Amino acid sequence: MKDLAMMRYFLGLEVWHKLGEIVLSQGKYAMEILKRFRMMDCKSMTTLMTTNVKLLSDTSSETMDATLYRHMIGSLMYFMNTRPDICFAMNTLSQYMVDLRHVPLIVAKHVLRYLKGTFDYGLRYVAYCKFRLVGNRNLDWASSVTNQKSTSGCCFSPGSTVISWLNRK
Repeated sequence: MKDLAMMRYFLGLEVWHKLGEIVLSQGKYAMEILKRFRMMDCKSMTTLMTTNVKLLSDTSSETMDATLYRHMIGSLMYFMNTRPDICFAMNTLSQYMVDLRHVPLIVAKHVLRYLKGTFDYGLRYVAYCKFRLVGNRNLDWASSVTNQKSTSGCCFSPGSTVISWLNRK
């Protein structure tokens, strides 16, 4: 074995070592995603997803080729390694991989615009912090218009940052 010193970048994951903390980020990968989908010159957004968008109500437009959309969602799914804030949006958008309409594609581009403004966000782990396991759970009862299913999410934190999160229907 060979010691290659401190890890800085690995498979799109940036590791920043500071005194008493480690920061995990994917800023460079975010820029690659924006370049791949020609969104580098777009205006950045401060909100991830608007709450009043009804993705299922877009039955008026015709179905579209979902290849570009699938590439976007796949790239953004890998981005969730360091960004639990986009977990709900990815859960919602990944449900439209087969019968793609116009509105989910617009919302996916909105997520890319959000990433442009927050590409430097990440997870910060502090070495010396009081250990206090905190768990949060959120559930909306039967919010799905089509099948009356609930969407739930939870996250767990030992004190400094989130270590585990999920969002599912």
